[in-house]
Amino acid sequence: MGSGKLQDVPLLGLSTEKMFQPTMLMFICRKPAHGYELIQKLSEYGFAEGEVEPATIYRHLRRMEEAGYVKSRWETGGTGPARRLYEITPAGKEQLLAWGELLRRRKEKLEEFLQLFDPIMDEVHRNRDGGEKDGQQ
Repeated sequence: MGSGKLQDVPLLGLSTEKMFQPTMLMFICRKPAHGYELIQKLSEYGFAEGEVEPATIYRHLRRMEEAGYVKSRWETGGTGPARRLYEITPAGKEQLLAWGELLRRRKEKLEEFLQLFDPIMDEVHRNRDGGEKDGQQ
């Protein structure tokens, strides 16, 4: 029998890294951003477990740019080095909408599961707290 620990159960195939693309598209849609800003936002809003690896974020940004979801340009103002500024494209907005609909459907399925799950868990807790029933030990 399994240990029943949460880390042993995949969350409907949505790993944290798989959520980077829609999350970054959402942030970039709200406001064009540099890669470093996106790393900070992912950490700040809790969309990443643990420390966000910059190489991972820049790899996703390159893939999204190759797919046509974002475009970038070098920004050379200020005192620091030039940095890439990422902006969402019309294709990126369409991709973000598709992600939103997928996540909305997943949320509905999770809510349906929890409606069925909650009464069962209530019974499990009652049985555990009140001792074993039906002669089981």
